[in-house]
Amino acid sequence: MSDQLTLSAETRERAGKGASRAMRREGRVPAVIYGEKKEPLTIHVEEKALMKMLNTGHFMNSVVMIDVAGQATRTLPKDVHFHPVSDRPLHVDFLRIGEHSQVKVNVPVRFINEEEAPGLTKGGVLNTVRHELELVCDAASIPDDVVIDLTGLEIGDSIHISAVTLPQGSASAIEDRDFTIATIAPPTVTRAVEEAEAVADAEAAEAAEVPATDQGVNEPVEDPAPDVTESDG
Repeated sequence: MSDQLTLSAETRERAGKGASRAMRREGRVPAVIYGEKKEPLTIHVEEKALMKMLNTGHFMNSVVMIDVAGQATRTLPKDVHFHPVSDRPLHVDFLRIGEHSQVKVNVPVRFINEEEAPGLTKGGVLNTVRHELELVCDAASIPDDVVIDLTGLEIGDSIHISAVTLPQGSASAIEDRDFTIATIAPPTVTRAVEEAEAVADAEAAEAAEVPATDQGVNEPVEDPAPDVTESDG
């Protein structure tokens, strides 16, 4: 289960782009807490503390307790806006949640037992279609990842959501189709060799069907006709 994080914050008295830019110059990141049919609360957090949480790799699927003047609010990060050049966080949206609210989160996929997959040991390639799965789960038990066992998979096999054992208490947020998560693809080099061999075989077959005289084999070469120039006399 993902760890619960705690982040200190202060309320924002001023809004607008100018105030936000001033906060960022001071090492603060504007944010907002919304949801549960309550008024949005505009806050700002320390950029260094936020970056430390972002670097954990599971910030977006962790419960974050926002501490404002000693009062904690249970939230789930919903969006982080980054600067297009510097990648510094510009703004964060937090969703208020209850202790056992049903929430939608994106949980990373982790593959195991690659050495037990014949398709991979033969040189096949694991082609990951979805690196994350959107799950519905209890806010108090958000999984760290979804483990997928590759044992026994051959080249050409596909892994669909219906074949995956999800963490207890979790369900796929997508219910209308049995989508693909990954496939075992043929080796890229092998495919290129096979294509080259197929082209060579086709060319050889075409050459065998052409008569020898049409191929320019043992054809007599005629001398070009001599130029005859009529005399003026």
